[in-house]
Amino acid sequence: MPYVKIEVTREGVTRQQKQQLIAGVTELITEVLDKDPKLTHVVIQEIELDDWGFDGQQVSVLREKGITANKPA
Repeated sequence: MPYVKIEVTREGVTRQQKQQLIAGVTELITEVLDKDPKLTHVVIQEIELDDWGFDGQQVSVLREKGITANKPA
């Protein structure tokens, strides 16, 4: 029984995007590991920006400075 946990910052991931992630990961696990999709569990957990950090700073502070994963300082 595969269990996959995806953690993302809480920044407006839509229901449709989450469904795409769940479907895509399930398909990948099925293809690569030959696992039954009915037994594959995918959990998406959204983390508050104050509770996630990198480069020594909270993501909330980085966002205030205009820094995103796609746009470095």
